[in-house]
Amino acid sequence: MLLDLVEAGSFSRVTFMPRHMNEIRVISWNVARGARFDEITRFLAGANADLVCLQETDCNARRTGRRKVAAEIARHLRMNHVFGIEFEELAEGSRGLPAYHGQAILSPLPLSDSHVLRFRSQSRFWEPHWWTPRLAVLQRRVGGRMALRSQVRVGERTLVVYNLHLESRSHKLRCAQLIELLSDVRRYGCETPIVLAGDFNLDVTENSVASSLEEMHFQNPFKAEHIPTARSRCRRKLVIDSILIRGAVDVSAAQVHHFVSASDHFPLSLTMKFR
Repeated sequence: MLLDLVEAGSFSRVTFMPRHMNEIRVISWNVARGARFDEITRFLAGANADLVCLQETDCNARRTGRRKVAAEIARHLRMNHVFGIEFEELAEGSRGLPAYHGQAILSPLPLSDSHVLRFRSQSRFWEPHWWTPRLAVLQRRVGGRMALRSQVRVGERTLVVYNLHLESRSHKLRCAQLIELLSDVRRYGCETPIVLAGDFNLDVTENSVASSLEEMHFQNPFKAEHIPTARSRCRRKLVIDSILIRGAVDVSAAQVHHFVSASDHFPLSLTMKFR
């Protein structure tokens, strides 16, 4: 399936990484298609991150000026990147130049073994139908919610990263998709460092969700503060984004950056130190 191909690119100038590098800074952010590109890039350029997980990044979409958002940000930051397609946006492309929407992982560190994990549980709401015109406001799409999985080489260690975007229209589907993702996580041992980041479209401190995550030994560095991470259209504050960590690592400096207004979601950051 063409939509399951992963685009990769390298703009990193890093030619040597310390063998015993044991600390990295991680950022996760739903950038709302990348519409406010300059503001998004400005924040990321000053964030000094070693690993960036972006959700809702456009590629060749009319609404974002035909930018390849993930690739252009990676070029600006001098990072490697991988991009996985969530949807083909049917009203945003043109003949011979389709428009896509998905997740991206960026890092100056080497990225490898990148895959799209497309969930089996999907909403049919976004699908095109014969009676629905291809208007941008209707957001008719082909594809489905997914997680982008990749490996990051940190010194002598391998870090596994899942960058996810769960369904926005059904809590039942969100939970089913999260269970599918956790099933994939079982391929790795408990000591393997794992980052599970993205737009969950749910509060991961909810009892049933939190229990599933704790059973898989994930820690939530944002749990105690329970700070809103997004705003709805009616300006209601939501706690729906997170960065979860598993493995032999310690976490510090977890922060939600409320001063950044380039998206309806706020960037999240933390520092990981390998034991």
